[in-house]
Amino acid sequence: MGAEKRRSDRLMLTIPLLVQGVDAKGRTFKDEARTISLNRHGARVQVARPLRAGQTLMLTNLVGRRETEFRVVGPVAPITEQGGEWGVECLDPTENIWGIQFPPVSEEEGRGSNALLECRQCHAVALLRLSLVEVEVLETSGLLTQACTSCELATPWGYAEKQVAMSGPPEEAAMVAEAQAEARAAARGGIDQRKYRRVSLQLPLMVRDYYGGVEMSKTENVSKGGFCFVSERDYHIGEGVLVVCPHNPSAQNIEVRARIVRQRPVEGTKRKVYGVRYDAAPA
Repeated sequence: MGAEKRRSDRLMLTIPLLVQGVDAKGRTFKDEARTISLNRHGARVQVARPLRAGQTLMLTNLVGRRETEFRVVGPVAPITEQGGEWGVECLDPTENIWGIQFPPVSEEEGRGSNALLECRQCHAVALLRLSLVEVEVLETSGLLTQACTSCELATPWGYAEKQVAMSGPPEEAAMVAEAQAEARAAARGGIDQRKYRRVSLQLPLMVRDYYGGVEMSKTENVSKGGFCFVSERDYHIGEGVLVVCPHNPSAQNIEVRARIVRQRPVEGTKRKVYGVRYDAAPA
């Protein structure tokens, strides 16, 4: 399903909400929130409190005074001082708290979207049916939390790294192709086939993920298209991040959207070398 088709069911509309749920420590909360966009069965909401993928919330439309339960699909924008933006999906498809009459679902829309995804823990591959909200989360944060039958728990899933007919968007395929070219070059003796020449340069670096985690580090090498850095944290292939490189703590820094495209363990340690590629600016 193309981007324009997905947008056809989406309304850019602000509706004040009350969000009720239970946090990771078992404490109940009630927070004000608002929609940024919404569709027939889900919404993109802004809320100050960090949420967890998979948790259940009670959402109340403060205009129409309707309420029902929603599931948090995942982040669609990194957390800032104003809060985060999250994709949520109604647990009961017959409920409509928006008070908006949507047109009947066409046969094409009813089939939904399919994507070949890979579990980032065990690397199992599955063709999964995705909702509009899940597609948006996957295309922004790069990961979805899904139940894995092999791992027997909920794990992060991203577009399958192997190139097949049904894979990720074009930019994702380019990232994988680049990583595969580098692996082949290394196997042949290190012939550099990268699009941009890399230079060994240690620059101060800040990496921020979509759940609010922040890490300060240094680059190992840099190029016009990205950089490598070493970390003990677990990042996943395809995961979206915001980076500042070089980072200056005494100046106003500009965050740039990027994506994890490679991962290699450092032998004898818990650290990994990660390859990061800057996202192309929207057209």
